[in-house]
Amino acid sequence: MTQLINVNTLRKTLLSTLIASGLVFGLTTNTAIAASYDFPHLETVGTSQVKVAPDMAEISVQVSLTKDNAKEAKTAVDKAVVKFIKRLKQAGVSKQDIQSANLHIQPQYHYPSNQPKELTGYSASRQLTVSVKELVKLNDILDSALEEGINRVQNIALKSSDETQAIEQARQAAIKDAKQKAHALAQGFDRELDGVWEIRYLTQHPVQPVMMRMSAMQSDMAESYQYGEVSVEERVEVIYRLK
Repeated sequence: MTQLINVNTLRKTLLSTLIASGLVFGLTTNTAIAASYDFPHLETVGTSQVKVAPDMAEISVQVSLTKDNAKEAKTAVDKAVVKFIKRLKQAGVSKQDIQSANLHIQPQYHYPSNQPKELTGYSASRQLTVSVKELVKLNDILDSALEEGINRVQNIALKSSDETQAIEQARQAAIKDAKQKAHALAQGFDRELDGVWEIRYLTQHPVQPVMMRMSAMQSDMAESYQYGEVSVEERVEVIYRLK
């Protein structure tokens, strides 16, 4: 006996199987989004940018040394760190603004051709993160790091003590920008706004400026480090209903 198969039933069964397996996730998601906006609406994006002068810095430096054995390597990097921390305290940096707990030790090998590897020593390294609350001291602190055996400057991030206030100022400006655009667009198309349907907001990170720029016209090395501005950017996406 020949069994007749209902095509529509087969399609529904296949779609249910695909949904259960997650193979049509993108399709079902887009359908759900389209259904939620099945009414007259207007989408706007509000943006803003606030610039503030940096007055702080966070630096990450590292000392990395290789010695004949692990103990010697550890002792050598510990001494460099202790000397640098002492210089930091003399410069007025508080203990709470210094992080230096990590230590990494690993063997170093030489690989001769067609021969077993040879142990040549041990490498030890420690990283320090320092918050410099007075930007005018940054150059001296970097110099002291190098003088005390710190041989790598990994990162310098400029910051502002007014950053939190600048972020809130930028956020409110982005909201205002979104509102103004929405009202202008609705008015331009002879429509009226009927309230906010959805707000999308992702926290933005301050854009760090170029840390330093050398100036050949200045002889004083401390004056040759010119600091840019910290740029705080905010973005908010809003969906309005239309009457």
